[in-house]
Amino acid sequence: MAVVINMPRLSDTMEEGTVAKWLKQVGDKVEEGDILAEIETDKATMEFESFHEGTLLYIGIPEGDGAPVDSLLAIVGEEGEDISGLINGADAPSEPTSESAVEAPASSATSEGAEIPEGVEIVKMPRLSDTMEEGTVATWLKKVGDKVEEGDILAEIETDKATMEFESFYTGTLLYIGIQEGESSPVDAVLAVIGPEGTDVDAVLNAKPSSGKTESVSKEPAKEEKVAEPVQESVSGTTSDGQRVFASPLAKKIAKEKGIDLREVKGSGEQGRIVKKDIENFVPSQKAAQPAAASEGAATSTIAPIALPVGEESSEVVKNSQMRKTIAKRLSESKFTAPHYYLGIEVDMDNAKASRAQINDLPDTKVSFNDMVVKACAMALKKHPQVNTSWEGDTTKYNHHVHVGVAVAVEDGLVVPVLKFTDQLNLTQIGASVKDLAGRARNKKLTPAEMDGSTFTVSNLGMFGIQEFTSIINQPNSAILSVGAIVEKPVVKNGQIVIGNTMKLSLACDHRTVDGATGAQFLQTLKAYLENPVTMLA
Repeated sequence: MAVVINMPRLSDTMEEGTVAKWLKQVGDKVEEGDILAEIETDKATMEFESFHEGTLLYIGIPEGDGAPVDSLLAIVGEEGEDISGLINGADAPSEPTSESAVEAPASSATSEGAEIPEGVEIVKMPRLSDTMEEGTVATWLKKVGDKVEEGDILAEIETDKATMEFESFYTGTLLYIGIQEGESSPVDAVLAVIGPEGTDVDAVLNAKPSSGKTESVSKEPAKEEKVAEPVQESVSGTTSDGQRVFASPLAKKIAKEKGIDLREVKGSGEQGRIVKKDIENFVPSQKAAQPAAASEGAATSTIAPIALPVGEESSEVVKNSQMRKTIAKRLSESKFTAPHYYLGIEVDMDNAKASRAQINDLPDTKVSFNDMVVKACAMALKKHPQVNTSWEGDTTKYNHHVHVGVAVAVEDGLVVPVLKFTDQLNLTQIGASVKDLAGRARNKKLTPAEMDGSTFTVSNLGMFGIQEFTSIINQPNSAILSVGAIVEKPVVKNGQIVIGNTMKLSLACDHRTVDGATGAQFLQTLKAYLENPVTMLA
């Protein structure tokens, strides 16, 4: 019997997901445990596995498309089975799950109360797979009264398939536990309440939900009408007679990188489908320039014809990924709420180059200039705690710990993995940590906890030859350092012009927390560490 698979809610904050990649196509055999697709949220891209066996009969959300939680994702069943009724929403086995979200006791019983106070979050039992209808709390790792940070593991939740760690997406105090260890409850039942210490929990549990997100998810009708064409999903254009051009995802990606129009490529795959080798072997045809029409008597003219450019205007509209939308939102909020100002300084890197060469001559040791900058920042932050702060409206938060975030460029945008307690790490440890975090960031394997909690950020574009730039503050930080390339140029030393190596640094500061003089003193300290690297080895 065919089974409907809905878009899972992979965290209690997830409202929609984007299918980054389908790893199975319509007609493929599916075994229990096979990875069906990679699903992207604003936090991470996660593999989504099948809990059913059979044939993939239908794909409801094409690659690159986003859809709300509980939208029809796929149908798995027996080959040749009639699934028209399921596509049209009839007799879908998993419908009760989404309806239970609307009819959950916590929502219906509290519809007449006051609204939930600001800063208080009700955490619901998550649906950790598309088949999960209830979960059992195997272990609570936090108890009522404990402080909870975003990314902390709250509990271990057991389904019929596995026991999984469930992390918090909120910061505050654990005020209430709704499901005790060993107890089971349906998806969307109240699992816990997190908020400011001293909150009236009874009032929260009897409060009216401030928005109707659950209802809007369960009543989403539009996606059910969308019929995918997964076997030949990579439609990239049309031919001159209006026929669609089909290409594999890899061929489409390579063609885009090389600027090749797929309509000019002859496919060698099944039914003329364009594959990787067709793109690699493609030789563009030379389009002859169309001469301007000559007027009568032009043949006798002595004026040479003007060669005008001939081409075809084209453009492509690409859907923004969840990561790109999140980057846009957060950087816009930072730029338009924090009054930025910028300070620049030039650093003599001769001693740093010599020290790095000596360090890297040691066995099993590899240190980059960026590692030295990160270490110098961590030490300077300890001397200038005003820079290691966060603006919180009526108060300023002074962080006594130093967690340096390192900006890493990935395919879809930018992520900032965080080196915890950076000031306590030596150069070798920083180098190894940055290499590990950056590698997993590019492979989309970082956990949300590894990207949270920074108190200061370093962004380095020196490896791209950029000599000087400014960055937008990564809130809730108060500052971000922009690092340029090391440049060999004439400098004045001891009254003589000699060849030296210099690097420009730019510090963006939030004027609400960091005054100009404070930012300048921080840069002076940073410069002293970098120009005398031996001071960082103590």
